[in-house]
Amino acid sequence: MAVVDRKLTQRGEERRTQLMEFAAARFAQKGFHPTSVAEIVEGIGVGKGVFYWYFDSKEALLRAILADAQRDLRRRQRAAITDGATPMERIERGIRASIQWSVNHTDHFRLVQFAATDEQFRAGVLKGQQVAVRDAAVHITEAMEAGEIASGDAALLAQFMIGVHTYLVLQVVQGQIEATDAVIDAAVSFCLHGVTGQRS
Repeated sequence: MAVVDRKLTQRGEERRTQLMEFAAARFAQKGFHPTSVAEIVEGIGVGKGVFYWYFDSKEALLRAILADAQRDLRRRQRAAITDGATPMERIERGIRASIQWSVNHTDHFRLVQFAATDEQFRAGVLKGQQVAVRDAAVHITEAMEAGEIASGDAALLAQFMIGVHTYLVLQVVQGQIEATDAVIDAAVSFCLHGVTGQRS
């Protein structure tokens, strides 16, 4: 488990962030299991003692990276929807912010995909996914209550939207699709209006 009880100075916070950013890039590039703590500390020019001041283990480091990424994504989503005048506008802004964040943080996206398949980290990823579905379902329910969309299973619709987002970013990460504005617009439109594109 990550060491969270220590009150860090600004320099300490910067060092912790440096460790996490370097490790995230290395884990995403080389893989979590093949990457050693020695490689991480050598990569930023510090000793192992510095690493263990902040993290109990390599596993604790990855959990911290994943948790920070989830918090940052939620912050971006909340900021994006703040000025949305209607539930549908908030949904649109939230989807767009989620996709944009993921294509700008492909290392973190790769790590989430890995963690979802690894027994040590799967539970944390599933918990994050449940939070994401819950957050989206709130706005979908509001849109239903406002008559903007037909009544239905809000949680299921939220899962569909997240699925579109996840698959799109996976294709971007694999180099199959370029995340142009037009591509992101098309994904957002599909989430909002389906394959017909009808906006009624």
